Amino acid sequence: MKDIAIFGVGGFGREVLALIKDINKTNPTWNIVGFFDDGYEKGEIFNGYLNLGKVEDLNKWETPVSLAVAIGNPVIKKKVIDNIHNPQVDYPTLIHPSVWIGDNEFVKIGKGGIICAGVMITTNVVVKDFVILNLQCTVGHDTVINDYAAFMPTVNISGEVVVGEGVYVGTGAKIINQLEIGEYTVVGAGAVVTKSLPSNCTAVGVPAKPIKYHSNK
Repeated sequence: MKDIAIFGVGGFGREVLALIKDINKTNPTWNIVGFFDDGYEKGEIFNGYLNLGKVEDLNKWETPVSLAVAIGNPVIKKKVIDNIHNPQVDYPTLIHPSVWIGDNEFVKIGKGGIICAGVMITTNVVVKDFVILNLQCTVGHDTVINDYAAFMPTVNISGEVVVGEGVYVGTGAKIINQLEIGEYTVVGAGAVVTKSLPSNCTAVGVPAKPIKYHSNK
């Protein structure tokens, strides 16, 4: 079994802990060593596991360790990963045993992904690095999801959608087919995206429309 730690002790971090335990029930793979989190003191205990420290402590870790970065905000997540320089750290993709992939030969999933229970991915789909697909999301054919995108529970993505880097999509949103969502755009919970969206905006409603623009810095 390989050592694994979770970066982030918040709610999603503890959900990822449960996901790893579910993987181990089916196929014993991971030795869970604990959490890392910059916002808590080293030695605090969360769901039975120690917070092992901050990024600086992770960068001093002396043995090989896999890391699940359980941060939902794509901007913060990218900043954390950019500050990890330890060659001992690698980023596995964690896929819950209940995930359904229609055609493994034609679905590509990059490193550092977290694919939660009940997700369905059909065929000819590319999911790039550090993507979160939360509970019961669906991803249709010929979709491309770029790095750091995060989808909250029950998002439905129809076919032939291109999702830019760092996009965040709220719970229950729907994206119809043949659209593009620009990088670091936020789609509000329950929104229905019927037209392509530009980068760096927040879009809400049915149909979804941009209501403000922001920087991703």
